[in-house]
Amino acid sequence: METKTGSRIAATFARLREAGETGVCPYVTVGYPELDTVGRVGPALVAGGAAMIELGIPFSDPLADGATVQHSSHVALTNGVTVATCLEAARDLRHKGVDVPLIFMGYFNPLLSYGLERFAAACAEAGADGVIVPDLPPDESGDLREALQRHGLDLIFMLAPTSTDAQIAAVARQASGFVYCVSLTGVTGARDRLSQQLPGFISRVRQHTDLPLVVGFGISTPEHVAEAGKLAEAVAVGSAVIKRLGETPRERQPDEMEAFIRYLRGA
Repeated sequence: METKTGSRIAATFARLREAGETGVCPYVTVGYPELDTVGRVGPALVAGGAAMIELGIPFSDPLADGATVQHSSHVALTNGVTVATCLEAARDLRHKGVDVPLIFMGYFNPLLSYGLERFAAACAEAGADGVIVPDLPPDESGDLREALQRHGLDLIFMLAPTSTDAQIAAVARQASGFVYCVSLTGVTGARDRLSQQLPGFISRVRQHTDLPLVVGFGISTPEHVAEAGKLAEAVAVGSAVIKRLGETPRERQPDEMEAFIRYLRGA
């Protein structure tokens, strides 16, 4: 049975396909630079044409993240952000009429401490659609995946150019929603150009799954979006969004975010 949230992700990719458009999915760390930032800029991201919004749950040791996202995580934790704060941020966006998919991205420890079943139920209640856990391998993901499925949410898996065919096949067997393809090895962060490994990597993933693919890590310009969009349905933009948020005065942040998403989309 197709769930309400699952269909929101599916409907988004169907709309992008029909429009011949590459989705731009901004990543924002909840509580950076201030506690209310996500609630203030979320509607502006959608006004700029964001296909989905990734909400980062801050963590003290974010291994997959580069300096920009790590710094935002540190500031958010200093601001007192918890898993509960992040759930409240999603709820707030829904109350403000944000209707694009909301995807939580967080490391496993805080979710485990919160309680996996409790977290899954709270995600559904808050209006989230999926969860990405960078440090959770597929073969250890059963408990969280089943809890999320019970509440109609997708557990989104990550693959990297270093993933073996066996690892890609394992993810393909368990994945739902979409697959997050890391465009390069190493940590997140804006880069000048995309990895030359990307086309070969994406074609290996396509051999195993029909799910939409989202390319992330290193996307920061309209050229990146256009290039990645030849290979994947959407791109995730994290460090470049967070850097701009941190550099923009509070009152200008919504307008700046709307303009930046339009710029990335070439709109």
